[in-house]
Amino acid sequence: MRSPYATRPDYAFWRRAMSGRAPGEVDPVTSVPFVIGRDEKVATAGSCFAQHMSRTLIEAGFDYLVTEGSPGDADYGLFPARFGNIYTARQLLQLQQRAYGLFEPTDLAWRRADDRFVDPFRPRISADGFATVDDMLADRLEHFAAVRRMFEDCAVFVFTLGLTEAWTSAVDGAVFPLPPGVIGEDFDPGNYTFHNFTVAEVEADLLSFIDLLRIANPGVRVILTVSPVALVATYEDRHVLVSTTYSKSVLRVSAELVARERPQVAYFPSYEIITGPHAGGTLFAEDLREVRPQAVGHVMGIFARHFLDPEKTASTPNNLRNTKTASAAELQRIAETDSVICDERVLDPSE
Repeated sequence: MRSPYATRPDYAFWRRAMSGRAPGEVDPVTSVPFVIGRDEKVATAGSCFAQHMSRTLIEAGFDYLVTEGSPGDADYGLFPARFGNIYTARQLLQLQQRAYGLFEPTDLAWRRADDRFVDPFRPRISADGFATVDDMLADRLEHFAAVRRMFEDCAVFVFTLGLTEAWTSAVDGAVFPLPPGVIGEDFDPGNYTFHNFTVAEVEADLLSFIDLLRIANPGVRVILTVSPVALVATYEDRHVLVSTTYSKSVLRVSAELVARERPQVAYFPSYEIITGPHAGGTLFAEDLREVRPQAVGHVMGIFARHFLDPEKTASTPNNLRNTKTASAAELQRIAETDSVICDERVLDPSE
């Protein structure tokens, strides 16, 4: 009798695909459901690692969508709009809902110790903060318009999942990128609660996001990936390594399930490329958390090899709304910036 595995390709077998391979020799991408043409607008969002996607697209000469310019004191051109890091699927879904007037959180603004105000949902958008709540709200209105343009005008949306741990409002469940007490607003356990999302919750949030996105932009394609960068800190009463393993496992499973449940949703294995046993931990920096620049280059090279097609052009324009695009000078500045913006680092006072 013939084994059903007899006709499987080499990449399906560990000995043929992994054993004895150096880190740079492993490419776990076997096929992709679509490729990105040079003239197709691409938007990115997610955790700190997502910013490497931005640079890859810009450096490769692809149409990286920017709908809101930098404020001057932060390199927020790394993001299509000035939303900063989006660590959880619920945070992404709520950004979408808030931009379209489907959710209005109770928390309006947080007051800092210097009596300046910050937006609770992007508290580090400006080092100076805002003089008044009205100033912040006016900036938020412009921001929401930019977010809507991003969702409606992108041909491809890339989201990098980073965390499952989050701080939420005890009143309405609003999710914040940072807990109160870190930047603005004293922490009150009666008003804010810690939550660690499950597979079922992350999956449901991603599916809701994609379904709502495709109401505004029916043809959009989605790429999901999981950041290999470990947690800066955990609020669970356990070792940060255990919490990191839980978070990444939940995110990886959720991304897999969503990619199977919705068409034109792809999973890109950046997490596996960095953390797989073939790498032996050598792709991490000395802190065992950050990814070495050359390793980032390897991951982005694999992404470009499979997903970026400079010869392919879109059959119809994906931008019919006169979207503001970043200038050549701004794109060059973004590409040359080595560091990434990582709001999460402020959770550790020693960082």
